[in-house]
Amino acid sequence: MLANLAASLFTHKSIKTTETKAKRLRPFAERLITFAKRGDLHARRRVLRVIHDPSVVHVLFTEIAPLVEDRPGGYTRITKLGYRKGDNASVAQIELVLEPVVSKSRAAAAASEEPTTEVEETETVETTDAPATEEAEGGAAGGSAEADADGGYGADSAAPLEDGSAPEGFDIKGNKDSMKFHRPDGQWYDATVAEVWFRTAEAAEEAGFVEAGK
Repeated sequence: MLANLAASLFTHKSIKTTETKAKRLRPFAERLITFAKRGDLHARRRVLRVIHDPSVVHVLFTEIAPLVEDRPGGYTRITKLGYRKGDNASVAQIELVLEPVVSKSRAAAAASEEPTTEVEETETVETTDAPATEEAEGGAAGGSAEADADGGYGADSAAPLEDGSAPEGFDIKGNKDSMKFHRPDGQWYDATVAEVWFRTAEAAEEAGFVEAGK
């Protein structure tokens, strides 16, 4: 299912689906884009294991990857669209972020070229709004830090990084829906989207996960 959604996303650059599917698709699609940015034969074969349509893989490697070459992550954007009539499911739009990345040096150069009076006015406004903004961001950051302290299953578990990849030292994939875990040499390892990472298989078993295929 995720492979088909990713293929549609790479083809149309933007698709509408349920918010739940969009959130599951995001790390999956961004991991494939990371492979495409490498551009080598091994990376192309890894992607072809998941997306079997060569034309979609060609678009991913030759059109999309060059556009996000300077972007360190965050290749997709999710926008909530409300609720669907009938089942009242939350609907969202997930799209590729293909806008050029503005480097800090360019931004600083552009700011230095603005008139002095405009700079002073901007600084005044920012100073006035800063306390509320910083307080809000501080609260959000605090909540995020507490939520991401581990993967929710103890010290030997970790949440996926922003691009869906594993934190260093964590290579066991866990799927919360099926409560299965996958080793790197497992049959479904490459096609599985990790919702939680474990340091060892023993840690996954202690958390109640069962090895896939057993």
